[in-house]
Amino acid sequence: MKAYKNYNKQDIQLLAILLFILVFIAGCASTKYIEDYQAIVKKVNIDSVDKEYEEAAYMYVQKDIKPVEGLGINVAIYNIFNTKDGKYRKTNIKPLGSPPPILDSTLVEISRTQIEKFFKSKGFFNTKVKSEIAVKDKKATLTFTASTGEPFMVNKITHEIPDQAVKSLYFSSKDKFSHLREGMQYDEDSLSTEREEIYKLMRQNGYYDFVRPYVRFSPDSNQNNNKVSVKLIIDEPLDSAINKHQIYKIGETNIIVAPNSDGFTDSLTLNKRSFNGLRYTDLSGKFRRNPITRYNFIRYGENYNIDNEALTYDRLYDLNIFKNVKIDYLKNKDTAGVVNPVILLIPQKRMSNRIEGEIPFNDATVGFTLSNTYTNNNFLRGGERFQLQVKGGLQSRFNSIGSLFSDIYQRDFSVSASLTVPRLMVPFKIPLMGKNGVPYTTFASSYLYALQKDITVRRIFINSITYDWVETKSKLHSFTPLNFEYRFGSVLIDDTNNLYSLLLLGRKDFTLGMKYAYALNADKLLQNRSFIYFRGNVDIAGNLLQGISKLTGDKNDPDNNDFGRVLGLPFNQYVRPEIDIRWYKNLGAESQLVTRLNTGIGHAYGNSRDMPFEKLFFAGGSSGVRAWQARTLGPGNYNREVIIDEQERASSFGIDQLGQMRIEANLEYRFPLVHKFFGGKLNAATFLDAGNIWNITPNNPRPESVFKFDKLGQQIALGTGLGFRYDVQFFVFRFDIGLKLKDPQFDGDEQWVIGKFINGGKAFKANYFSTHSPDRYRFMQYNFGIGMPF
Repeated sequence: MKAYKNYNKQDIQLLAILLFILVFIAGCASTKYIEDYQAIVKKVNIDSVDKEYEEAAYMYVQKDIKPVEGLGINVAIYNIFNTKDGKYRKTNIKPLGSPPPILDSTLVEISRTQIEKFFKSKGFFNTKVKSEIAVKDKKATLTFTASTGEPFMVNKITHEIPDQAVKSLYFSSKDKFSHLREGMQYDEDSLSTEREEIYKLMRQNGYYDFVRPYVRFSPDSNQNNNKVSVKLIIDEPLDSAINKHQIYKIGETNIIVAPNSDGFTDSLTLNKRSFNGLRYTDLSGKFRRNPITRYNFIRYGENYNIDNEALTYDRLYDLNIFKNVKIDYLKNKDTAGVVNPVILLIPQKRMSNRIEGEIPFNDATVGFTLSNTYTNNNFLRGGERFQLQVKGGLQSRFNSIGSLFSDIYQRDFSVSASLTVPRLMVPFKIPLMGKNGVPYTTFASSYLYALQKDITVRRIFINSITYDWVETKSKLHSFTPLNFEYRFGSVLIDDTNNLYSLLLLGRKDFTLGMKYAYALNADKLLQNRSFIYFRGNVDIAGNLLQGISKLTGDKNDPDNNDFGRVLGLPFNQYVRPEIDIRWYKNLGAESQLVTRLNTGIGHAYGNSRDMPFEKLFFAGGSSGVRAWQARTLGPGNYNREVIIDEQERASSFGIDQLGQMRIEANLEYRFPLVHKFFGGKLNAATFLDAGNIWNITPNNPRPESVFKFDKLGQQIALGTGLGFRYDVQFFVFRFDIGLKLKDPQFDGDEQWVIGKFINGGKAFKANYFSTHSPDRYRFMQYNFGIGMPF
């Protein structure tokens, strides 16, 4: 749900100050709740070690005696809910926040031992760690002093691999993954990595029975000059008659679908027919064979490969029709070295219905939107997803007389349907494209009706076919070869001189075009790591129709409103590229810095002189310049004060402010706030947003909205703010407070509205209302949403 509401600036400041004081006092007052013989750990020092090991060694300090990071909000919340009569509760403890780190000598000794073990695992075999505790005023400081000596270096690597086939496989492949080499510092983490890579290598090459304990390392540090030799040992199986590791091939595969979402019954009757080493049994009778077996990569006659098993798991789950997938293997009783896979599939519920609502409001308008979405995840028994959505809403102005919805100025209604098939449906043969992700073909159709009271009526009918496929896990492609749209609009107001967008709303036209989008690293967006994300898309329309028009000899003169037509309507011709590039920088401890640039431009040419209304750009909103409500920023230096007549301003209230070009940039710092907060985590963010939209055509009736490079600095909007993200694992609920810094609708120094917010905001808003009514000026914007803004 999104909501927009204005509050008094002094009330907000007072509330923030009181909240900060309350949290600060609650966090600092922990010592008064403990017993006289207890102390709170305020600081931990790791002394006499290099910086590269200090942070890692600190991780081995026991969690319950680690000092609180940051402002101690976790402890402050714990203190508020878990104290009684001046002491900490012993029972009925609320799971909110985190308890303070109370000194415990046993945990100190465990920490000292673990830190010592850590340094020995890094090659400092002679390490000795001492711990010291200093207490003053119930506040404790812990100091761990490490005497590490010089690290031991690997001077020799030997191998003991009796199985010659395994030995040959290891030596032929180790250069691709091994980091174990002579001259390196001894490090048990490197040995563990080597063990894991050997395990994967064996399981990728047919060794179904191979397990990690077969791989051992025997270090010998009884040498001079801090040297250690390492022996790699790959043991032979004890239960093998030939004392060799067995390579297994894949035998007959059984794919069995459970009767329903409750799972399997005690007795199963398998399909008697087997084809190409695969037996498919659907006990539910609701799934066709080929759409399921297409994404089984465990193939008859091939060597067992754990990667093919993982791939089959991933693709069958990606179909989104099974709630549980389990793969087992049965050794063939008649043939040695053969395993028969058994893939057990439990269907999820086929149909679902979701009702969603949204209530956008501010101090001038209120409205609601309701939608009902019906989904069938196995529409044609092949994993096809069918969706039907009906959506409607309205927006009303507040009125001093009458009911809440007595002045409805906008109504919207839409119905849409889509069918998504889990493969690429093309009229020619293509290779199977499922190894990196399930490809999809989507057929979509929608109808939209929108009424702006006494201003415009829009009717739009859209149909498309789209192909989505995965090149690699990080490279996604989407291609829409066919996209056609009918638009029927009419303007109900006589005076359109002041609003360029009204001219576009009144058009009746036809669009036939195609789209393409490419995304890089979209799979990393929910990971706290460093990477660059890129998404680019281009929308092209009208070229095919223009070519046909020329071939058939039609002559038109768009400059004099003589347009080429399809079904009696002029067709659109334009190109609309857009890019979104971001840099995510991991700063450790769940903190992240994100920078983003989003820009796009729409250019009409040939048979068109203007972009379609729906293809224009907007600025502001919860994922853009967050200090502005969506579609209320720009274009350029546009100011609604130019509409002098108050009645005309009122009649055009709520018209979207759109442009043919957009530039937005964002800088956001994300950091943890409260680790335990009502069953989830509370994170925070501070941000700085900049951007605007512009027109680029010279025939625009509002020249101040046209992009000019030499006026770019005067036309950029700036906003800042603070956000909170409530993370409950599967969802992130977001609340952002945006504050305007620089507003391009004003001139000169008046653009820096932050000065008015600090001093004179009430008079400024009153003066603005007198020249812009019914619009009111808002310094702050509140945005609610689900998911991260970008």
